Amino acid sequence: MSLDLPLIWAVIIATAVLLYVLLDGFDLGVGILFPFARSPADRDVMMNSIAPVWDGNETWLVLGGGGLFAAFPLAYAAVMPALYIPVILMLLALILRGVAFEFRLHGRRRGKAFWTAAFAGGSLVATIAQGFILGGFIQGITLNGTAFGGQPFDWLTPYTLLVAAGLVAGYALLGATWLIWKSQDELHGDARRWAWIAVAAVAALLAAVSLATLFVHPEVAERWGFAKGAGFQAEAFLPHLPIPLVGIGGLVVLAIGLARRSHGWPHVGASLVFLSGYAGLAAGFFPNIVPYDMTFRQAANQDNALALMLVGVAILLPVILGYTAWVYWLFRGKVTSDAGYH
Repeated sequence: MSLDLPLIWAVIIATAVLLYVLLDGFDLGVGILFPFARSPADRDVMMNSIAPVWDGNETWLVLGGGGLFAAFPLAYAAVMPALYIPVILMLLALILRGVAFEFRLHGRRRGKAFWTAAFAGGSLVATIAQGFILGGFIQGITLNGTAFGGQPFDWLTPYTLLVAAGLVAGYALLGATWLIWKSQDELHGDARRWAWIAVAAVAALLAAVSLATLFVHPEVAERWGFAKGAGFQAEAFLPHLPIPLVGIGGLVVLAIGLARRSHGWPHVGASLVFLSGYAGLAAGFFPNIVPYDMTFRQAANQDNALALMLVGVAILLPVILGYTAWVYWLFRGKVTSDAGYH
């Protein structure tokens, strides 16, 4: 029995992107919340809460992008020209953010203020760029055969602006719940307040994006049982019902966790909300890898190439997962005012 290599690689890349969103999402969210901190000391605690993990979190972006290039070259060749501008903007912002992370530690008064602003700005711009990428992907990419056939700014629409706003709110929520988990004293209280504000924004924007998505492409609406002119079709909607239920459950867990002053459950709830949104996205266009005209099988590399790469991934992926889990376990405690863990 032969392995379904294109499907295996589609799952690997989808998982890598999900892990990137969940993990790098909270440290980008911490950067987005930087301007709202009370003092430089609070910002030091915020930055030190992500110091052991932030660069490792970006590993999953490399795996997702590199895997797309190697395993699905036709999809990479179509998607990248369509989204070059926001992708380059994202990469530049991530570079600025990384430099600011290191330089802020050693900066003096003016230098530290500059790198603080650079870290916050880089986090916000990277998140907005990712929102444009996501929105441009969902609304569809114009193909001419297997090549991109649209315009350079097709990704810039009112819909993608709405998605970008939703992602900023979502990452801020992940960042706030992470700080609830990792911080103490005044910063802990501030993080709870930020989380309440962010969860209200996320709930509203998630509903708005979900409704808008049904109008962006008829195929998505049809899959969810809202085909134009046919009315609501329960038989199409019911198989997808667990997806919104997970999202609603995540919001409930998040709200109860905040109300009961839990330290860890709000972050679990926020992660469930993101998982629901990600699953809903996949349900809207799978098996297309370039919405909505190229499937992952059409875009896949040759089986011998996929098999060879799979051997490497089978060796390296457990190492990466094990190292990531070990780092999170090692730095599992609260971040104290002197930037130490206990």
